[in-house]
Amino acid sequence: MKQLFQAAVLALSALTLNTAMAHGAAKPRHGGIVQVAHDVSFELVAEADGATIYLTDHDEPMSSTGIGGKLTVLQGAQKTEVDIKSAGDDKLRATGVKIAAGAKVVAVLNNVEGKTVTVRFTIK
Repeated sequence: MKQLFQAAVLALSALTLNTAMAHGAAKPRHGGIVQVAHDVSFELVAEADGATIYLTDHDEPMSSTGIGGKLTVLQGAQKTEVDIKSAGDDKLRATGVKIAAGAKVVAVLNNVEGKTVTVRFTIK
């Protein structure tokens, strides 16, 4: 009886198997690092005076209007937090932070299609 139950569960789970489908290529367009969250691609580009995050939804630039939040950079034992704000078009900008190789970067963004989204990057 137990084997019959296990076979039935296995058969039903095979019928409900959902395949994840990508919503576009997660390739960098601006020389940065790309992560995908909530079907939106976020490309982090480290710059001398901060960072820019480019937004792409279904291979199309996504407006950054109304999006903001915090960018946290963890470099060894040092933690730096700065505001990140819309910089027009498909860009978000954070200034006053240095991002070096080996750093871990966390962006907590508000109002991304009405949601709060957390995106994590590791700088190589």
